[in-house]
Amino acid sequence: MNSFLDLALGHLGAISLLFTQTVRETVRKKPEWSVILDQMHHLGVRSLAIATVTALFTGMVLALQTSYSLAAYGAKLFVGDIVALSLVRELGPVLTALMVGGRVGAGITAEIGTMKVTEQIDAIRAMAANPVRKLVVPKVLAILIMLPILTIFADFVGILGGLTMATTSLNQPGAFYMQHVVQALSVQDILSGVGKSIFFALFISLIACHSGLSAEGGADGVGRATTQTVVAASLSVLVSDFFLTKFFLAL
Repeated sequence: MNSFLDLALGHLGAISLLFTQTVRETVRKKPEWSVILDQMHHLGVRSLAIATVTALFTGMVLALQTSYSLAAYGAKLFVGDIVALSLVRELGPVLTALMVGGRVGAGITAEIGTMKVTEQIDAIRAMAANPVRKLVVPKVLAILIMLPILTIFADFVGILGGLTMATTSLNQPGAFYMQHVVQALSVQDILSGVGKSIFFALFISLIACHSGLSAEGGADGVGRATTQTVVAASLSVLVSDFFLTKFFLAL
């Protein structure tokens, strides 16, 4: 137990140090936006399909389950309210972070980890360049920009999935469903979901980059680092969601 705690604290300290270095390198010199835009396309735009499918079917299932549960209380009319609030405040940010984090986090760790075990990162240092600035900063900024955008898009798609079920299976007019969606949501609800996605993006990107930079032991080591990234990123999203929910509810 003590060894596990020491290991966890060691990783937490190393990730905090990487965060400090990333912030320092970001403000020290103007970011290379051409590289960041390329990373935004690679990490964000290419994750659009997985975020869309996840949000669409989550919205559809949520509408069906909600209508089934609320029917017993004669409150079936509030399906739009519950679907909108559940997606925008909770399910949209969390599910998008889990799905995108699994894909993006594993990719980042595999890329940086392969560079680490093939000594390409040592070559970057030998050329008097900083690996954090060259490799970490563009990826962290790209995810910080793209994950909130993907979350907003996923919220919209999920609500449309609920609309599809409301009109085809629950015999609700589309205008009635959308009226309840609009009435249920407030600016604070939207900002809460977007705010969570920013924190999730930071956790996922830093964990993935740290695991890549720490990889050692050849191809096996890169594989282990990739697995650790997916597990650690998923746990960080789920655990931090509890504290972020309490934080945003208290505002």
